Order: sequence, then C-alpha cells, then structure tokens
Amino acid sequence: MQPMPHQLMGYDRAITMFSPDGRLLQVEYAKKTVRQGSTAIGISCVDGVLLVADKRIVDSLIVIDSVEKIFQIDEHICATASGILSDARVLIERAQVRAQQHRVTYDSEVDTLTVVKDICDLKQVCTQSGGLRPFGVSTLIAGIDGNVPKLYETDPTGIFFQYRATAIGEGEVEVEDILRAEFKEGITVEEGLKLSLRALMKVLGENFSLERIEAACVLIKDRKFRIFTADQLERLADKKVKKK
Repeated sequence: MQPMPHQLMGYDRAITMFSPDGRLLQVEYAKKTVRQGSTAIGISCVDGVLLVADKRIVDSLIVIDSVEKIFQIDEHICATASGILSDARVLIERAQVRAQQHRVTYDSEVDTLTVVKDICDLKQVCTQSGGLRPFGVSTLIAGIDGNVPKLYETDPTGIFFQYRATAIGEGEVEVEDILRAEFKEGITVEEGLKLSLRALMKVLGENFSLERIEAACVLIKDRKFRIFTADQLERLADKKVKKK
C-alpha cells in the first residue's frame, strides 16, 4: 500500500470521520479488501442469469466440495461475493430470511431489487455509525423477476447498480475488459459460462482448473436455482479450457 499523505493521517481512525478532501478512508480500505478477494462473474443472459466464482483453494488438504462461493437466497435468486466471506455470510443469511419473510407475509416471492436494497441498507448504516466498520465485501445478486433476468452488484458503501455483465474480486479489471469485448446481446447461459471460463483461465493462468470453479444459474423457463455439476462444467467448457 502506498504511504498515506501526511494530511490524511488520523482520518482513518473512525468510520464517521471525513478527510479534508471528503473521503471516508475506512470505506476505501474495505473496497481494497474486495479487490483482494477471489474473482466472481455475473452475466444476465437471454434465457436466465449466471454466476461463476473462483473458489481459490489455498490448501491441498481442504475438501473442495466444502467450499461454497455461490448461495441460494430463494428459488429464483442467488448470490456470490468477493472479499471477507464471513461478512458475506451474514448478508446472505439476512437476505434469505428477508425472502422467506416476504413469502410468509405476502404469499408471493420477493423481487430481486428488494433483496438488494435490504442488503445495501445495512451496508450503508455501517458507513455512518461509530463503533462499526464497513462490510468488507461486494456481492453479486442475480434473479428472475417475472420473466426478466436481473443482475445487481453491491459494494461496501451500500451503493448498487444493475448490470448486463460484471465482475468483482482480484481479477475484476481483466475480466471486465474481456466482458466488454465479447459480451453480446442475446447471449445464452451456456455461452455465458464458456465466456466466463475463458476469462477466468486468462486471469488465473497456470493456477486455473475446473475443480476450483463454481457456477450456478436461474433459468427463465422454470425459475429454479441450480448449480452446475463437475460433469456439466467439463462438457460445456471450451477445448482450450479443458486442456488447462
């Protein structure tokens, strides 16, 4: 990390303190934490929404199947995250409860934006309350509202945007460059998965393997969350990806 300018020293001691140039330094540190997290990709497709995440296994003794990077929030909504995953777990569990409360109260499924706003409301509170710290995590929330695929990204400040395709984590810049170059309107979930795998292969290089990749989607036709099996990833991956 670059040395902090003298005029900023001390302004990162509390989340509620603005620096003279109008910055909340603790929030900026949280964003840097996200950029050190493992890469995750989201794509809104013509037939559904897709999330692809790198599990980034750091120890060969870890049971790979025990590492979870993509979470089901409701039958038609899923999420992934990058940054401090224990922070993400708290937000995901909150979203799951919110979705179930909506079903019990209104006898209908919650829409994706309601879940996103609920997560961002909590994130925002943690940027202006003394004694707290910002959530060091960004999330991708994907779902089907009616017959319309929706993909949102939230960051540690509590702000959110809707995307057609986006990435978070350590490979964010490289992956987004690939998405801008190769994403096209009308892309299918299968095509999006192939694109995501190619992008991750380029970012991870020699460390890439299908074993460390987790992918899930919600299709418009049945609006059900499903995780791709290892066999499906192997079948759908490009030949050059398989050779890795």
